[in-house]
Amino acid sequence: MQCPLLYRFRVIDKLPEKPSEAATRGTLVHAVLERLFDVPAADRTAPRAKALIPGQWDRLLESKPELTGLFAGDPEGERLAGWLGEAERLVERWFSLEDPTRLEPAERELFVETELDSGLRLRGVIDRVDVAPTGEVRIVDYKTGKAPRPEYAEGALFQMKFYALVVWRLKNVVPRRLQLVYLGSGDVLTYDPVPADLERMERKLLALWEAIRVATETGEWRPRPTKLCGWCDHRAVCPEFGGTPPVYPLSVRPADPVEGVQGRMEPVPSEAGQPVALEGP
Repeated sequence: MQCPLLYRFRVIDKLPEKPSEAATRGTLVHAVLERLFDVPAADRTAPRAKALIPGQWDRLLESKPELTGLFAGDPEGERLAGWLGEAERLVERWFSLEDPTRLEPAERELFVETELDSGLRLRGVIDRVDVAPTGEVRIVDYKTGKAPRPEYAEGALFQMKFYALVVWRLKNVVPRRLQLVYLGSGDVLTYDPVPADLERMERKLLALWEAIRVATETGEWRPRPTKLCGWCDHRAVCPEFGGTPPVYPLSVRPADPVEGVQGRMEPVPSEAGQPVALEGP
């Protein structure tokens, strides 16, 4: 939805991307907040959470050795120290937004997957699922960036409505609340969905998949320049920056004029974050 050509580079061409400090810090903070719930409620304090950071960073480096390159030009470790300090501040801010001593998540880093009647398969990873004694479900997602402006709130909720739809189809339960916790700005965005919301979301996903299908078959993946282009790893092969995309690896057919219109993906501002996937039948 942000850039069809970027989707092609990532999903079809599978072009490599360099790890970023911001995304890696987000992964580290998520790991710390997940692991904190392993200890008894009374021990879930800010100092205890910050003390988890070095160990989780070591585990992350062990699982992804390529991350060592993030601070290759930092012999004194000053950049790394500042980066870890920012992770500490994000973790500490969480305690001003939620009280983990009063939370007992039903699930953490929950992988969910379902197949719609159309055959389209949806899957994703939910940061946290809380279930009240009355059975009401709350889906929680942590964001290490800042909360979006009000006009972009709907885009930010796209991911959460996606999760809610999957849970609804899996459990036949509409989540009572969707909650985005923005550690970068100290904001909490909530939304209480109803079945009509999730039905609209399903229709939107089906239209999105149809656009992906048409673009895949025709090879028509158009760039959509935005302010995010400055952080893109693929500018060297993007026509917007004078580059030439690699040879399309799939066979193509001529685009049908009607399909060409239907297949356009409209931009929806959203924050790239946790895995959300669409997979066709």
